[in-house]
Amino acid sequence: MPPSLPSQIGDPTWEIADWFPRQGFWTEPDYLKLTESSNRLVELENGKLEVLTMPTLEHQLITIHLLVVLREFVLAKDLGMVLVAPHPTWLSKDNYREPDIVFKLRENLPAEGEKYFRGADMVIEVVSDDKRSHERDYVKKRAHYAEAGVAEYWIVDPQEQRVIVLNLDGDAYAEHANLVAEGTATSKLLDGFAVDVAGVFAAGKKR
Repeated sequence: MPPSLPSQIGDPTWEIADWFPRQGFWTEPDYLKLTESSNRLVELENGKLEVLTMPTLEHQLITIHLLVVLREFVLAKDLGMVLVAPHPTWLSKDNYREPDIVFKLRENLPAEGEKYFRGADMVIEVVSDDKRSHERDYVKKRAHYAEAGVAEYWIVDPQEQRVIVLNLDGDAYAEHANLVAEGTATSKLLDGFAVDVAGVFAAGKKR
């Protein structure tokens, strides 16, 4: 229970908090109703909400650069669909993530009338510059995406100037590429798709 009701000046507005489920008891309908009425990036993990750090200018520029490169490749070969956050992506019961970029092969696209992706074939996360985001992208999402069967996971880290490409090997990821500052990151899932690492991080500095 909140410490006091009614809430006092300077307190959190406990009355509004009471409109929502307690942590650990959020359902998929609860979560989707919230995301569809909010402009914040929010994920659902085992019934718990995680409010994500808002993307910085650098984060957005890198994401746009990768989106354009990937989308052009996919469209030219009619391989499927590329989307960018916000797009709540179902991974398992009571688990949704908001990948910065998410791709599905054409044969796995949602049926007519479905509003969101269920699962993914490839996701790209651009790491924000705070400790929680770093742990989320490198540890928690690596495990979660593998458990959900996402074939390929790219971690793009502007702080370390690093691009890691992970491919599913059984029930865990194996490194396909781990490049710092330079070189060409290639996809195992999408034959011929390649990204210049230096160009990715240069995109984040453009003004």
